[in-house]
Amino acid sequence: MRTAKTVGGDGESGGAAWAEVSPEAARRLLVAAVEAFAERGYHATTTRDIAGRAGMSPAALYIHYKTKEELLHRISLLGHDRALAVLRSAESGGGTSAERLAEVVRAFVRWHAEQHTTARVVQYELDALGPEHRPEIIALRRQSDAVVRRILEDGVRDGEFDVSDVGGTTLAVLSLCVDVARWFNDEGSRTPEEVGDLYAGLVLRMVRARL
Repeated sequence: MRTAKTVGGDGESGGAAWAEVSPEAARRLLVAAVEAFAERGYHATTTRDIAGRAGMSPAALYIHYKTKEELLHRISLLGHDRALAVLRSAESGGGTSAERLAEVVRAFVRWHAEQHTTARVVQYELDALGPEHRPEIIALRRQSDAVVRRILEDGVRDGEFDVSDVGGTTLAVLSLCVDVARWFNDEGSRTPEEVGDLYAGLVLRMVRARL
């Protein structure tokens, strides 16, 4: 049962969540873009929409971001950096392969639930990035894939997991985690922690972990 609201307002897409972005006007524009892209999609959002949400004139956006795509790239870069840091931190706790996999899934799901507005943009607007920026983001995604793949390979090698297709299972695990951003609702019946625990158990059964 849900007991408290865990995200929203300044806690997720608000200014406090993007404290490393400066100056303040650039941060306001980035926050407005996250909200607009998540709500309407990148292609349906105009620079006027973003500036209006930020309480600024359309011309002000170009002082800080050359194009709408550059703004999306900034959001994508920061978001993927954060997601990768979550995975690496969870993996570093040690333990058996099953314990590491459960903690990685739990943490990654929790991040996608807590930061669902940002995560929807980060995870589902990749194709909107231009050829100059897309390779950098794809490289970060591959590093995230590598964390999960490494744990699965360790588990198979040590006899903890029964997985015949490590690559395909890696994709399935990450897809489950990422999809949380698409449907999670702050007012729903489950907290991010509860969803994380649920998905960790589902993934362990997926790999037929020998606990």
